[in-house]
Amino acid sequence: MVLSYIQQLSTSKILLKSATKLAFQLGKSFAVLTESDSEPELLSLLKECKITDCQVFVKEKGKSLVEICETQEVSFLFVQLPYLSSRIIRALLNNCRDLRIPYLFYKDSFDVLNLDKVILPVSFLEEELEKAQFASAFGRFCNSQIIMLLANDYGSKAVTNAEKMKQLFNLFQLKYTLQKAIKDSFKVEAESIQLADNEHAGIIIISASRDYGLDDILFGPKEYHFVKKSSIPVLFVNPRGDLYALCD
Repeated sequence: MVLSYIQQLSTSKILLKSATKLAFQLGKSFAVLTESDSEPELLSLLKECKITDCQVFVKEKGKSLVEICETQEVSFLFVQLPYLSSRIIRALLNNCRDLRIPYLFYKDSFDVLNLDKVILPVSFLEEELEKAQFASAFGRFCNSQIIMLLANDYGSKAVTNAEKMKQLFNLFQLKYTLQKAIKDSFKVEAESIQLADNEHAGIIIISASRDYGLDDILFGPKEYHFVKKSSIPVLFVNPRGDLYALCD
């Protein structure tokens, strides 16, 4: 199931179109999560957008996004971002910290999701491999071209990660290219934003932070800065030991 968490119905049409498009491409059902006082308005909006095959869930007070996603067996989460206030972005990121599924923050200023090109930065971190399955899904079901941006490191760990990702992509005969970044593993994700602009890509796939340090608490984690700066959707994958990872 592809779930869209809608918080302001009046500006959610692009998100709804994007989420239903992706659900169709992936062969998934589609559902919307809304606040209790907006359900009648949502049903009217769905009718206006000609979205008929859709489940509607009302967010119960005190129930977390994690609980809802696990109960409904959600595989992909769109989170509407109608306001760019720091407080709201941080609160939503905190609500997504324990998700076992990829989640995507969708600004109201974005166009309809275009998955022709997917940007995949590759660093030395072990959890980078978890992103490959989602890039592969876009390649298989959305005919996406995957543009891998390899960190410019002295060591071999990033190269090893890229080779393992390529093995998966080759297995499904996907379209991909590998570019060497200017920056190292600590800055390759930030460089991917500029690459996405240059390539007119539709999405960037990023590993979320393992833990929040003092700087993250004071100034916001890297996810916060990506959401603020990126002109296209960023797909976050939480690094968890129980999530899928490619094997040697």
